[in-house]
Amino acid sequence: MLSGLADHGYPGLTVEYIADHSGVHKTTLYRRWGGLEGMVADALDMAGEDTWTPPDTGSLEGDLRELAREVVDSFSDEAAAAAPTAFVAASFQSARAAEALHAFYADRFGRCEAVVARAVARGDAPPDTDAAALVRAVSAPLLLRVFITREPIDRALADQAAAAAVAATREGAFARR
Repeated sequence: MLSGLADHGYPGLTVEYIADHSGVHKTTLYRRWGGLEGMVADALDMAGEDTWTPPDTGSLEGDLRELAREVVDSFSDEAAAAAPTAFVAASFQSARAAEALHAFYADRFGRCEAVVARAVARGDAPPDTDAAALVRAVSAPLLLRVFITREPIDRALADQAAAAAVAATREGAFARR
């Protein structure tokens, strides 16, 4: 299903395509997932059941730089970017895909709370720093280029996004409101 989603996008993907390429009859797929929306949502749910942990470099800037570089690595290679890009596109056309994508990123932001907790303990960040807001701020300029302006991203841009987020954090810009 992921290769079909990457190759055809959500609008071009069909249950018939998945059935033909998986060797499973389409009625089985409909019975199990109810249709394409259910399959895409389930794929996103399974993607969140991984063992990913945020980096621990010993500094807030190092951790945020590594997080930003992970975004670059995920989206700068066309083959690697195909599935996550297709999931984002699907979320604009399917409420179930949108809910699953939201849950996936909520889980990722939740896992990143450890980055902020360590930074607070070291004195790198104010105690009231909103971890999810900070992580969004690191990835936002990168994702803007990927999905909105269609500009290339690289590690230098990732490092710049991390440095900007650190500076803003130290000024209290991500205080919980």
